[in-house]
Formats: sequence, C-alpha cells, structure tokens
Amino acid sequence: MTDTASLTRPQLRRVLRDARRALSPAEQRLAARGLYRQLAQHPLFRRARHIALYLPNDSEIDPRLLLREAQRRGKRTYLPVLHAWPKTKMAFQRFEQGEKLRPNRFRIPEPRVSLARQRPVWALDLILLPLVGFDEVGGRLGMGGGFYDRSLAYQGRRKAWKKPRLLGLAHECQKVERLAQASWDVPLQGTVSDRGWYLAP
Repeated sequence: MTDTASLTRPQLRRVLRDARRALSPAEQRLAARGLYRQLAQHPLFRRARHIALYLPNDSEIDPRLLLREAQRRGKRTYLPVLHAWPKTKMAFQRFEQGEKLRPNRFRIPEPRVSLARQRPVWALDLILLPLVGFDEVGGRLGMGGGFYDRSLAYQGRRKAWKKPRLLGLAHECQKVERLAQASWDVPLQGTVSDRGWYLAP
C-alpha cells in the first residue's frame, strides 16, 4: 500500500504508474489470470448481459481474459471509443470477437466509431474501469482526462441508481490508504485486484 499523505494527485499518478510499469511481463500475465479468477464466477459478472471493459494500456491490469469469457457466454461486450467532436466525449460501443481495431489519438486501440453500435451508459449492466490508484471505499484515481467521470456524471443527479455497476480493475500495487475525491469524481461500487475485492461500504 502506497503512503499518499504528502503527495499531490499528479505526483501520486506518477508514483503509481511507475509501480505498475515495474511489473515484469510474467507478473502481468499472472495478474491477469488472478483478476480472471476473482471475477469470472462472481454473480456481478455472471448476471450482467451488457458489459463494458477496456483494452490495457500503460501496464494497466489486463481484462482480455474476461472479455473473451464474456463473449464465450453470449454476453454483449463494449469498449470505450473517443469522439472526434467534442474531443472530451467518450461512448461505449459494441465489440465482437475478431473485429478490427485502430489506435485513437492516445494510441489506444478501439473499434471504428459507429453511432449505431453504441449503447447509452445507463443501459449497461456492468462497467469494468481502468484506474491509476484506488482505495477501499470506492475512490478512484484516473489518468486525469476525466472521460469516465464525464460519461457517468448523470449519476450525481440521481438520488438512487442501480445501473451500471462500476468496478475498478487494478494491480494490488495500485492500492492506497485513502484518496481525496474531487466534486466531479464518480465513486465506484468497489475495485477488484488480482488478489481480492475491495467493496465500498
């Protein structure tokens, strides 16, 4: 667990990104299998019919085993895609096995943008989010672009919501004691690492 007391958010991002980048390819593969074991048989994953995931970048924990498992079970899977305009907009688009990908402006692979294949975020059952850091009470530190927070901002205007369920995915080394949350941060229901679950109270 990283001590965060004296670090700013940019400093903390740097420290935690360095920690996950320090993992060897073998450690990354082990972590991906550990993540799969944590989630594949969990009721939240089993019951979800529409699941958004991501493709790993910058040493993020790899959820592709879960992506393939979801497709094998006949679930509908979605990946984030960035819109050309406005540049701050992100949507979730249906992704099928074997579909060709192309790099977006951050060099992250994504499907070719198709409005007809996108699903409203509130109509998804489960979103598995990447992150840079997390704590045990639903706090998430992202890359700083705010794409997920903007996509999920509608939840702050509703007193009660059930969908989608939001779970962060992370290496255990990305866990911190407590994250200070900004007013625009959207809290998670919990985070799943390669070693366990951290559900928010």
